[in-house]
Amino acid sequence: MLDEKLGDLYDEVLRRNPGEDEFHQAVREVLDSLGPVVAKHPEYADAAVIRRLCEPERQIIFRVSWVDDAGNVQINRGFRVEFNSALGPYKGGLRFHPTVYLGIVKFLGFEQIFKNSLTGMPIGGGKGGSDFDPKGRSDGEVMRFCQAFMTELYRHIGEHTDVPAGDIGVGGREIGYLFGQYKRITNRYESGVLTGKGLAWGGSQVRTEATGYGTAFFVEEMLKTRGDSFDGKEVVVSGSGNVAIYAAEKVRQLGGSVIACSDSNGYVVDERGIDLDLLKEIKEQRRARISTYADTRPGARYVEGGSVWDVPCEVALPCATQNELNGRDAATLIGNGCVVVAEGANMPCTPDAVRLFADAGVLFAPGKAANAGGVATSALEMQQNASRDSWSFSHTERRLADIVHGIHDRCLEAADLYGKPGNYLAGANIAGFIQVADAMLALGVI
Repeated sequence: MLDEKLGDLYDEVLRRNPGEDEFHQAVREVLDSLGPVVAKHPEYADAAVIRRLCEPERQIIFRVSWVDDAGNVQINRGFRVEFNSALGPYKGGLRFHPTVYLGIVKFLGFEQIFKNSLTGMPIGGGKGGSDFDPKGRSDGEVMRFCQAFMTELYRHIGEHTDVPAGDIGVGGREIGYLFGQYKRITNRYESGVLTGKGLAWGGSQVRTEATGYGTAFFVEEMLKTRGDSFDGKEVVVSGSGNVAIYAAEKVRQLGGSVIACSDSNGYVVDERGIDLDLLKEIKEQRRARISTYADTRPGARYVEGGSVWDVPCEVALPCATQNELNGRDAATLIGNGCVVVAEGANMPCTPDAVRLFADAGVLFAPGKAANAGGVATSALEMQQNASRDSWSFSHTERRLADIVHGIHDRCLEAADLYGKPGNYLAGANIAGFIQVADAMLALGVI
């Protein structure tokens, strides 16, 4: 049960944001953790800090008109939710996917506030995107869409205002087209306005790998708390995109073996360990389905549909999309001996799944902590752009590892301080909230 004051606030969120289920879920998850904080710090309630946190500072919705290869005019909807800038300029990715609507963008932006706070970097929270689907589109169509999208978005962003990056459906190709149009319109080579750029034109080493690497680093720290490591662990990763691929790569480097991964059509199991070179070729170069992996790799098997969480493992890394791992999946993982679950995607575990993990004593890390390595490295890219500098891969990876270790420790310290020892979910919510809340108090009612 929510604290009475927080329950009233949650009811207000439901009333003011009808039909936005993912946003409601994200808010409820945070409010569930904040009862002890409000009891200890009544000044947060007195200044309506939590109420203000639940209301974006700015919500931008716009039409995106563009012409496809057949000469037909297409219409999409664009979004940018600038949620909270108490700690710095808004920072968060752009998602291009048919499921994108305002509620998805608000859920992602709300999560981003706390994720960015946990990094300790001076960045606020925001998110954006469009219901445009780049799958099956030519490079020319993607370029024209990105140019049309940026023609509106450019007036709302800037390196000291709002710094977008990539997310689902927005990779290096899309960031390139977006940055090119921004440069064209503004007549400024403002490198820090977008992150995830190519290495030849202002990008950062490790940015491609950062979210996946960071998730693996976080799990490594979780295992250490039990005197354990990745050595010999069988790991299942959902998805086969950027986060999943590089989480799998770092897990292998740390001694684990990723034996299964998936896409929206099904999953593959490879008991010898996923061949990452082959997976990268299939997904990053050929842009083919995961079934191609089993067609190419002797001994691997493909399962159409179904759930990748049916594959027994000791570590589970959901790295695909929100609410992909439900209560049934959680029960299966627990029954098969899973000991750690860390969210590489944003809110991939449903509330009932999270409850089951807690009841079973499974170590669980929420996305706002476990996948914060991506935005942390985006902030490092912003640092390099501001100083016209470029760092080596090894230097940037060390910085990333240090930031992730710091996030892990802050989560545990906050959980201990507020009577939730070992609870990474509560610790992440509390530690992320307090830093933002204190900044909001210092800045006054704005």
